[in-house]
Amino acid sequence: MVLTRSSSRRDAAPVGSGARAVRIGWPAAVLLVAVLALAASLAIGGGAAGPDALLEAARPLASLVLTLAASVTLGAVLLAAFAWSPERPGWSRLLDGAAAAAGVWTVASGSSLLLGYLAIGPRIGSPTFGPNLMLYLTTVDEGRIWLGGTIGAALLTTLLIVVRSHTGVGLMVPLTAAGLVPLALLGHAATAAGDHNTAITALALHVVGAAAWLGGLGVLLVVGLGLRGAPLADLAERYSAIALVAFVVVGYSGIVSASIRTPEPAMLLTPYGQLILVKSAALIAAGLFGALHRTVTIPRLKSGPGRAPFLRLIGVELLVLGIAAGFAAGLGATAPPDQDLAPVTTPAEVLTESPLPPPLTVGSLLTEWRFDPLWVVGCLLMAAFYLVGVRRLRLRGDAWPVGRTVCWLAGTAVLFWLTNGGLNRYQEVLFSAHMLLHMALTMLVPLLLVPAAPVTLALRAIPRRTDGTRGGREWLLLGVHSRFATVVANPVVAAVLFAGSLVAFYWSPLFSWATTDHLGHEWMTVHFLITGFLFVQSLIGIDPVPFRFPYPIRLLVLLATMAFHAFFGLALILGTGLLLPDWYGAMGWGTSALADQRLGGGIAWSVGEIPTLVLAIVVAVSWARSDDREARRRDRHADRTGDADLAAYNAMLGRLGGGA
Repeated sequence: MVLTRSSSRRDAAPVGSGARAVRIGWPAAVLLVAVLALAASLAIGGGAAGPDALLEAARPLASLVLTLAASVTLGAVLLAAFAWSPERPGWSRLLDGAAAAAGVWTVASGSSLLLGYLAIGPRIGSPTFGPNLMLYLTTVDEGRIWLGGTIGAALLTTLLIVVRSHTGVGLMVPLTAAGLVPLALLGHAATAAGDHNTAITALALHVVGAAAWLGGLGVLLVVGLGLRGAPLADLAERYSAIALVAFVVVGYSGIVSASIRTPEPAMLLTPYGQLILVKSAALIAAGLFGALHRTVTIPRLKSGPGRAPFLRLIGVELLVLGIAAGFAAGLGATAPPDQDLAPVTTPAEVLTESPLPPPLTVGSLLTEWRFDPLWVVGCLLMAAFYLVGVRRLRLRGDAWPVGRTVCWLAGTAVLFWLTNGGLNRYQEVLFSAHMLLHMALTMLVPLLLVPAAPVTLALRAIPRRTDGTRGGREWLLLGVHSRFATVVANPVVAAVLFAGSLVAFYWSPLFSWATTDHLGHEWMTVHFLITGFLFVQSLIGIDPVPFRFPYPIRLLVLLATMAFHAFFGLALILGTGLLLPDWYGAMGWGTSALADQRLGGGIAWSVGEIPTLVLAIVVAVSWARSDDREARRRDRHADRTGDADLAAYNAMLGRLGGGA
């Protein structure tokens, strides 16, 4: 039921001086608890025990304030995008709060930048302060990251002040989450022995998940003080879904991070390990509070009274999460325990910051693993959401083809292996393995995922909202019908993106970025997957698209793409220079990097054409079936009308013949 002005007033709780005091008191209490937890963690871990203790304590404190402010920003835009609407009271105040938190985020980020520089550079007032600061911001990785993070936070603050539309706020969600990624690249928490890339990815997931959990809960408490009845229950239930996903992400990424930095159980007895244990206990306790919400307090909100216990439990959970945030900041300032590592013996280990894999064989390709936390979580969520959607349809008596479910699970399994198995292990050091990974991501995985019709399933399984807010179904419909989707789903555009990416990627700095930088590698994986999905969708997709070519044109587009792939592979086979001589040419494997690159060209030409051939067969079969369906439709029409169309046509021919 759509809320009217009068009904929204009835469902709003009176906001008196007591409620206002709570709105101020609880955030202040969380901040105080987090600061006390930080002080305790620094005392346990010795994070501020150096010669300049005040400066060393100020850095994690600034990081803590940054994390809390960024969490509030992310929580506010999440709830605004998925649980609130511009027609409801408090929309502007909610976004004002997000903008204010983003402003604090910007100041804290700038302060962290300055404190980081003071830790290694001259003090303020020194003649070399300015010149060295410029060098820090332009040549030192830490300085560049802090500068980019500060500029990003300032830009986000400006956007949150200016943008007030529902769609605009939805776009702020990924931007805000992306702004948290620099935190995963800094401090002792970002260091890892043996597998730097996995550690960075796990920490990035951990930071974003924890921010969504903590920030969303804090905003829920502040907003919930002005609500009662159904609106409060709906808001709580919608946040609960976000918090459940965040809890899973935080739990998994925390386990991965801890296992990398404390691989031996005895290391948990070190000061660093003790901080991990305390933080983990706080997160587990907060997770139990969340389970209590989902099973007890939220159902009571729906059935009647229960507002006060619900809000009190949120307050307690916030305090527990504040403890976790304080110890997390302390972990970032505490050095992990030393590990006995094998000496670095090859250039590959220097370049990739990970041990060199064994020589490539069919067996090692199938048995070697290098888990990427981003894609472990992503693939598990893909499978889980699809199965939940199918279950919802069956519970209400609707059918869903088993073949589509099989296709989706098979495609997800292949994607999981590609991003975590042997190819992910070898693609950093061998161009041929990289090319095989590329071809599989952009051609094989979409060939399995597209026939599963995930958009159609989501539109049928996700409940429709009627209160003016936007859930997953509403955002999905908005995206499908957007101008951007209309453009990229056009078969010509999809084909150009699919084929043109080969040239734009491999003969530009993008290839170096995607190979030498883990963030670039993640971008590359997403890009290849999306462009391949759009191309396959334009040819054999079941999900609705604005426009689709007739079958003869689809085959022509596919043949043209096959030809382009062949020319691309031939260019690599006949090439006389390495695309990345400072990387693939410096691995020290004792094999010819140029020969391996030519092998990669052969893979692009031969192996890459196998899925294309399957696509051609599917298009041809679909064309034949379409003709059969059209013929049957005409036969049924003729039976209903007694061949009236044919009789009319013969009569017309007779008249023409008589006239002649």
